[in-house]
Amino acid sequence: MKRVFIYSLAALMLIGCGKKTTTTTVEEERVEQVRTTVLHYQEIQREISLSTNLQGYLTLNVAPSVTGKIEHIYCEVGDRKSKGQDLVRMDQTQYKTTKITLGNLEVEKNRIENLLRTGSATQQQYDQILTQYNSTKEQLEFLQANTYVKAPFSGVISAKNYEDGELYGGQPILVLTQLDKLKALVAVPETYFPRFKEGMKLQLTSEIYPEKVFTATVEVVYPTIDASTHTFQVKIVVPNGQHLLRPGMYVTTTIGLGKAKVLVAPYQAVEKLVGANDRYVFINDNGRAKRVAVELGQRFDQNIEIIAPEIVEGVELVTVGQHKLVDGVKINVVESR
Repeated sequence: MKRVFIYSLAALMLIGCGKKTTTTTVEEERVEQVRTTVLHYQEIQREISLSTNLQGYLTLNVAPSVTGKIEHIYCEVGDRKSKGQDLVRMDQTQYKTTKITLGNLEVEKNRIENLLRTGSATQQQYDQILTQYNSTKEQLEFLQANTYVKAPFSGVISAKNYEDGELYGGQPILVLTQLDKLKALVAVPETYFPRFKEGMKLQLTSEIYPEKVFTATVEVVYPTIDASTHTFQVKIVVPNGQHLLRPGMYVTTTIGLGKAKVLVAPYQAVEKLVGANDRYVFINDNGRAKRVAVELGQRFDQNIEIIAPEIVEGVELVTVGQHKLVDGVKINVVESR
């Protein structure tokens, strides 16, 4: 009887070991709770805000083309100079020598001219002295302009790099900057290229004069687009008769570009890709989050224009809870506006 019991127990153990036990674990799908907004077209006043630094419309680096000693500088930094006023007098030795030479050549030219009339001189002799005279006259005019340097336009002395008696070489002696009229170069996004025309009027503001508005005019619209920045240059001119504005000042212009119908979203609904400047949003795609890359347009307080082929009127945009979404995750809309 004992032996039979042992065999039966062993058989039961073998049978038990031969059985397979199957355990199935079902993971519940992740669902994120979100709030959404249904997008509708809104009519807005299209405008862009651009900033730049002012420059003197004309700036002259007073750098004579003759070397040598600076005899006298007629101004200091901050002095206002009118067109035609003296700025610098260089060493006069070369100028005076050339002036004497020209006088002698003029006498000789007149003498040969008289001899030519009587047949005592040839045309070749006269042509030679005339060539020398004209060449020396041009040289004297050049030396006069570079020895007695005058202001070619009215402006203010914005830099002085030498003193009387110093040897001139290298950097300019003075810098003359026009103040009555200023200019600025503005970088404008290429999207707006068709809207800018020469003669277009703009309004400028400065933080220094918060209650004043200054008028500017588009003088040049540069014809090419910068491939790296996707912008083009616009040159504007700013009348500055009262000299309130100065070169180097930071100004802003807001340009109205007409009305347009656009789709806008709360600014916080737009996500930014880490390590890049790419922007994206999430929309409700039949109960699942769909990530859509967008371009940003004009901003309106807490809202911003979003642009993408898939962003159309009636789309349900996720505006709350989007930070924890990934593309394709299931969503539950708890509120839709």
